[in-house]
Amino acid sequence: MARRFIVEADGGSRGNPGPAGYGAVVRDGDTGRIIAEAAEFIGHATNNVAEYRGLIAGLRTAHDLDPDATVDVRMDSKLVVEQMSGRWKIKHPDMQPLAAEARTVYPRGQVAYTWIPRERNKDADRLANEAMDAGRAGRQWEPRARPAEPAAPVEEALPAPAAPKAGWAAPADLGTPTTFVLLRHGETALTPQKRFSGSGGSDPELSERGRWQAERAAEALAARGSVQAVVSSPMRRTRETAEAVAGRLGLEVRIEDGLRELDFGAWEGLTFAEVQQQYPDDLDAWLGSAKARPTGSAESFTALTHRSGVARDKILARYPGKTVLVVSHVSPIKTLVRLALGAPPDAVYRMELSAASICAVQYYSDGNASVRLLNDTSHLR
Repeated sequence: MARRFIVEADGGSRGNPGPAGYGAVVRDGDTGRIIAEAAEFIGHATNNVAEYRGLIAGLRTAHDLDPDATVDVRMDSKLVVEQMSGRWKIKHPDMQPLAAEARTVYPRGQVAYTWIPRERNKDADRLANEAMDAGRAGRQWEPRARPAEPAAPVEEALPAPAAPKAGWAAPADLGTPTTFVLLRHGETALTPQKRFSGSGGSDPELSERGRWQAERAAEALAARGSVQAVVSSPMRRTRETAEAVAGRLGLEVRIEDGLRELDFGAWEGLTFAEVQQQYPDDLDAWLGSAKARPTGSAESFTALTHRSGVARDKILARYPGKTVLVVSHVSPIKTLVRLALGAPPDAVYRMELSAASICAVQYYSDGNASVRLLNDTSHLR
C-alpha cells in the first residue's frame, strides 16, 4: 500500500511584510515520527506568502520521499487551509500563483487539508523562526541532527486502526465501542443496469425502487432503536436515503464529504463491458493496482482509502461510544470494511454490496476494529 505522510507547515514575517521564513516537517503517517524537515529564509515578504512557501516546501519534500503517497497537510493558517480546500476564493495576486504551484506537486485526490491550533504546529513554527534567525545572521538555515523522537500522539498522527486481533486476545474491558452502521444508498436508474456512477458525473436521485428500499431500511433501523447519529455522503442518492432514516428517527443528517463515491472519470455512466471495450488497458491497470485511476479521473483507490480513513477518524472523534449510521456508496463502504479487517486493497473486489444493504463495524479504544455484519438485505425481502 502507498505510504501516508503528514505535512506540517508554517511561515512567519517579522514586520509583515518584513524579513520572512518558512518551516515544514514531514511525519510518517503511521508512527507520527518526523522523517524530513525543510526551512528557508526568503527575504522580505508577508506572513501569508511565507505560509504558502512553507506549504510548497513541505509538499515537495514529501514528494521527494514518495510521489505516490497520500498526504494530510496540517497548518494553523486558516487562510491557506480554506483556500487550498477550495472553500475560500483566492483574490490576492501574490497568493494565486503560489496556490497554483502547490496544487501541481501532488494530484488533487492525494492531498487533504486540516486546520490545527498554533500550539500543535510547534515544529514547523520553530523551523520558520530558525530560518528567520539564520537570515538575520546573513546565512541560510541548515538542518541540525536531532535525537530520535517518540511517536506523536494518536490525535496528531491519525494512524489507521491496527489490524484486528483475535477476539480472545483483546483486553477484557475496552469500554463501549463506537459502532458504524454502514448503509449503502438505495437504487438509482443506473443501479440495476450496473453502470459506473461516481462523484465525477451526474448526481442521480433515487428511483421509485430506491425510495422503497430507503423506507424499508428506515423501518428496520427504527425497530432496532440503536442509531444515535446520522452521517451521509453529500451525493443526492445518499442524502435522500439518509433523510428517510433520519426522519423516522427524529435525527439530523450531518454531511461528510470524505464519504462520497470514487470519481470514475470517463467511465461514468458506462457498464463494465462498455469500459472493457473502450478502455481495456486502463481497466486492466485499475483492476491490478490501487494506485491506478479510471480514465480521465484524478482519483485512485489509494486516494479514496486516504479520504475514507480521514472521514472515519473524524466521525470516531465526534461520536465516541455512539452508534452512528453512515450512509455512503459501494467503494467507501467496502474500503472501511477492508481497513477494519486489515485486508489487502484487492479485497474490495471480493465483496458483494447490494443497494440499501447494511454492514456494521465496531471500533475499540485500543485501535482495533471488528466487522459485525456484511451486506445484510433481510429488511428488503
